[in-house]
Amino acid sequence: MEKNTIDWITLVLVIVGGLNWGLVGLFNFDLVKAILGSIPILQNIVYILVGISAAYMIYFATKK
Repeated sequence: MEKNTIDWITLVLVIVGGLNWGLVGLFNFDLVKAILGSIPILQNIVYILVGISAAYMIYFATKK
């Protein structure tokens, strides 16, 4: 199955989210906060987009 633009964006966001959680767990370092810490609204938007991306990937992973 070919991936469209939305598929690639969600894949990247889920990878970023996974790596961020790994860094938080291993080193107590929040990469998103380190990059966007001075702009809290953008930080929240990134977290929301990562969550939506995960839900999108769950939906398509379970779709027949």
